[in-house]
Parts: sequence; C-alpha cells; structure tokens
Amino acid sequence: MELTEEVDCLRINRNYYDLKRMSDMTHCIIIGGGIQGMTAAVHLREAGLPAEDLTIIDPHEAPLAVWKNRTEKIGMPYLRSAFVHHLSSDPFSLEREGCDFYGRYKRPSTMSFREHAEKLVERWQLDECWYQDAVTGIHRAADGWQVCVKNGSPLAAPHVILAVGGQHTPFVPEKWEDAVHIYDSSLSLTAEESPYIVIGGGISAAHTAVFLSTRHPGGVTLIKRHAFRVHDFDSSPGWLGPKNMRSFSRIDPEEDRRKKIREARMPGSIPRELFFRLRRLEQQGALRIVTGNIDAQENSAVHLEDGSTYSRKSIIACTGFTSALPEKEWLEPLISSQSLPCASCGYPVLSGNLTWKEGLYCTGALAELEIGPVARNIAGAQRAARKIAASVLA
Repeated sequence: MELTEEVDCLRINRNYYDLKRMSDMTHCIIIGGGIQGMTAAVHLREAGLPAEDLTIIDPHEAPLAVWKNRTEKIGMPYLRSAFVHHLSSDPFSLEREGCDFYGRYKRPSTMSFREHAEKLVERWQLDECWYQDAVTGIHRAADGWQVCVKNGSPLAAPHVILAVGGQHTPFVPEKWEDAVHIYDSSLSLTAEESPYIVIGGGISAAHTAVFLSTRHPGGVTLIKRHAFRVHDFDSSPGWLGPKNMRSFSRIDPEEDRRKKIREARMPGSIPRELFFRLRRLEQQGALRIVTGNIDAQENSAVHLEDGSTYSRKSIIACTGFTSALPEKEWLEPLISSQSLPCASCGYPVLSGNLTWKEGLYCTGALAELEIGPVARNIAGAQRAARKIAASVLA
C-alpha cells in the first residue's frame, strides 16, 4: 500500500468514528497508542471487549508511530526483549509466525515485531478504534470519566487507561548548546554532516554510532563517560516473574520501591552482540570510541577534560529523557481535583490491579511503583495489560 493510500485509509477510519461513535459513551478509553496502549488494547480485544466499545486516543496518525520512528532512525535491527514479549496475551503468537529471531533469547527482529503488531491491529480492528487527537484534560463524570481533546467534543467512558509513556522530553545538558538529541523530531541523520560526534554510552548511542559509521567509515566518534555496561537486558530477568516481584510487592512505603527500581535498572547498558559490533567497527577504523567528559565545544571541535580534541560538524546527543511526570499539563490538574495518591517522586500510587481511582488505570511509566523495574518495557506492558483487562471486563 502506498503511503498516501495508507493515510487516506486512516483518515476514513477517523471519519467513521466521528460520524458513528463520537456522541456515544464507549466502555473503555485508552489514552496513548504506543507500545503500552496498544498492548492494553490487544489484550482487551482478545479478552472479549468488542471493537465498538474501545477508543484509543493518540495525537499521531497510526499506532506505534513514535516507536516505529525511533527504531527506524537509529537502524535497530533486533529488539532487546525476548520472543514472548509483544502486544498479544498469547506468549507464542510471534514465534508461530516464523519470525526472524536472534540469539539464545530468540530476540525478534524489529521488522518481525512490527509486522506482527500490524497484523494484530488489523485482526482486532483497532484502526476503527483509533481517534487522532491530543488530550487536554480528564474530569470525573457521574457515570465514569470525561476526556477532553484539543480538536473535538469530549469523550466519555466508565473506564480510562492512562498509557502516556515516560519518554517525552529529550534531555540534553545545557552546556552542549550545539547538540541535537537523537530523538528530536527535527533531526534527520542522513541530513547531518560528517564528521560526527555521538554522545552517550547506552543502546541508542551504540545503534546510532553503528548506523553512522557503516555509512561514513572513519567519520564518527562515540564519546561516553563510562566503560560500556554490557547486559543482555535493562534489568535482571528475575524481575519478569515472582522471583523478585514477590518481595517487591511487600515493600512499603513507595519511596523504598522507587529506590529498589533505581537499583534494579541498568541504564546506559547495551547487549553483548552490540558491544562486539562496536569493537569490530573500532578495529576496522570505521569508528573511534572515547571515554571521557566533555569540557567545552566550539564550531569545529569538542574538547574533553583530559585535553584531547575531536573535530566535528554534527553533535548528536543520545542522553536519555527527563524523569518528570509525563503529560503534566493535564495530569497535575487531574491529580489535584481528584486527590489522587502519589509518592514523593510524583508518580501514582496504585492498587494491585493498577487502579488509581475507580475506573481510572495506569500502565507504563505511571505504573512502575506497582509493576516494578520492567514497567516501561514490553514485558511490563504485558503484565499491566493482563491486570487491567481482568478488571475492566470483570
């Protein structure tokens, strides 16, 4: 299907929703159509919720738009998660499709995962549930919740799932005034000029360095503050089941849970095969890898604290995201008006089924004090979706 045809199809679906459903109360509204929101949507449909009773609100034209853009931008060939982690409640649905897997954990290729997700969207008619708009507020209603959007009339439902993600605001240190964050929407790697400086030591920096050095051999320098942290996953596999979660669920108060999450995560780490690929490119002379702290920069060079200097035309920062509460513009008024419980870090304190208040649920970053260190990744999305679907359809 041509891109213009795909966009037209999506526009038809939105118009269908406007004409047939917008005035009716739906059973469940999901705010956010990324990995977290679409996993919840697939789980709800697989558990028996009719498509006409589900609405997915997202500002983008199609599901998983941000995820697709980011994985494409850095040329990520394989996901970090294992083959059982995807949008469906059936752990082996991806494997049955004969997808391309890598390594002992059978990590799916990015394209296989994407194609599987698109099949699930089509199978469960989630394009007909899609409502493209930006949420501006949520209010308590007599029969549930009212969700206000930027360009249309309010929508209502007895159940609302907040799947807003936790990686909205890219973080770039102020002293790097010429640096552009890898996930800045204005950045096109193919439009940037060599030589490149890539800043960061995590998985986005590593993939970006590989992407650029294979296209501009010898024209890329990767600068990181610490030695590579090599781990298969971004937290121990013990957090995927009761081994660690049983003790985590007994931790009180929530501030101690936050501390445990920080201790359990492995930020800025990369899987083993990516580490070896970086080293091969370095040995071939295609990539320079430097460990140090940036002291200053000028038009044509970057200076490190040890006195070394590296020429550049483009500086690309792979330095993560701010840790602030996502969607603060409308979440903070909601928290205030409904007296919603929050920990000192500002994140929700939820019940065991991820309810914040009757009919209001959280997944992803907003649910990490209940789901644990894996909350933001695909495995965490599945765990949250199982809990929420059981409650919504009870």
